[in-house]
Amino acid sequence: MTINIFKTPNKELREDLEKGLAANDWYCLCAIEKSPDTRCMCKKFREAGAGPCDCGLYIKEIKED
Repeated sequence: MTINIFKTPNKELREDLEKGLAANDWYCLCAIEKSPDTRCMCKKFREAGAGPCDCGLYIKEIKED
């Protein structure tokens, strides 16, 4: 199995999210609490299957070898 993680190709969205995350000390903008589990890349995204993270900055692809 191969896992690829990349940032959204939408440049405007990517730049806006990165600015917001930087201003929020890289804690997920979608999370209510600030904890190690909600720091970008958050635990929820790391443990999830394929697809985007909640805020849409990262996208995960999983390919069976």
